[in-house]
Amino acid sequence: MTLPPEADLKLVTVVRAGDPASIAVAKSVLQSAGIDFVTKNEFVQDLFGWGRFPSGTNLFMGPIELQVREEDAQDALELLKGTNPAPAGDEE
Repeated sequence: MTLPPEADLKLVTVVRAGDPASIAVAKSVLQSAGIDFVTKNEFVQDLFGWGRFPSGTNLFMGPIELQVREEDAQDALELLKGTNPAPAGDEE
């Protein structure tokens, strides 16, 4: 899904992971709930350095992130609890 361009759009990262399968599950959960999101670093994983390492992440680009509007963040985090990967807010 894509987010419409807005001048004051504030995005919150709700998932951060290197495993493409886990990212697909998280995307599916958010799409089913009608929560718009954007991905960060998804399409550049194989472009720089040596590509993905066994962890699924490119060391230069970092993990793939799913970001939602600030006002949707709490709902997204609640929906993603118990999924793999855990929501980004659970890493503390």
